[in-house]
Amino acid sequence: MRSLTRRPAPAAAPRDPAPSKLGYRYQRLMLTPGFRGTVRIGVPLLLIVAIFGSWYSQPENRAELAAKIEDTKQSFQQRPQFMVQTMNVTGGDAIALAEVTARLPTQFPFSSFDIDLEKIRADIEALDPIKSASVRVGQGGALEIALNPRVPVALWRDGATLRLIDADGVQSGQIGARAERLDLPLIAGDGAEYNIAEALTLFDAAGPLIDRVRGLVRMGERRWDMVLDRDQRILLPGDNPAAALDRVIALNDAQDMLSRDVAIVDMRNTNRPTLRMNEEAADALRRVNNTIDDGADN
Repeated sequence: MRSLTRRPAPAAAPRDPAPSKLGYRYQRLMLTPGFRGTVRIGVPLLLIVAIFGSWYSQPENRAELAAKIEDTKQSFQQRPQFMVQTMNVTGGDAIALAEVTARLPTQFPFSSFDIDLEKIRADIEALDPIKSASVRVGQGGALEIALNPRVPVALWRDGATLRLIDADGVQSGQIGARAERLDLPLIAGDGAEYNIAEALTLFDAAGPLIDRVRGLVRMGERRWDMVLDRDQRILLPGDNPAAALDRVIALNDAQDMLSRDVAIVDMRNTNRPTLRMNEEAADALRRVNNTIDDGADN
């Protein structure tokens, strides 16, 4: 007779705690900082880029994004704190201010992001009367422009044109007649503007003759002639002309030379100054010589 007693189930095999090969490799990779960062950051970022790329590939989406960016940009740039309301220009005379103003914006208000301050400065400094300028947007939304005008130190007769030039020989304007600026010395001749410093030195050295000096003429782009009233000229050498002029002044003080019928004082050879009489004096001298010769013949 079969026994009704159930046999006990066989005991389960003990579970192996070791991971599978795939799990082991995964755990080893996760211990690597670079792989762990890629999984946690790179994969989500890649998904975001893929989603955005898919959305951006549609033309209507691109247009919508560009419009939103432009609207945001305009709304930021048009804020009251960025708006230029007025303009202040300081320095320079009325003529310079008029020339500068003509090159500046006239429609107010406008955003400070819409103006090129460097270009405005360059345009202003390109004007003859302006040596330098500073341009900035100041407090209260004011475009502030400070001008440093050129100061003319002489008049340069360039053909029929009278040009104002500064100490650097740069033109700072023009005038119509000499009478408009009698306070400035007059120079003329080719290359005169490039030797303005030497010319000013000669004007300073003229001393007691300065009231008779009409101007300086550059000769051959290498030396000066000093022109006096009564159509007298002092021909100065190319080297050390101030010393030669001092010698002429000394001779004039000693012998009152320039008060006589002298047309030209030639100092080009400083070792042998030469005097040339004017035509009337020369004719009178010739007549005297002829009279003496005729008397000798008789």
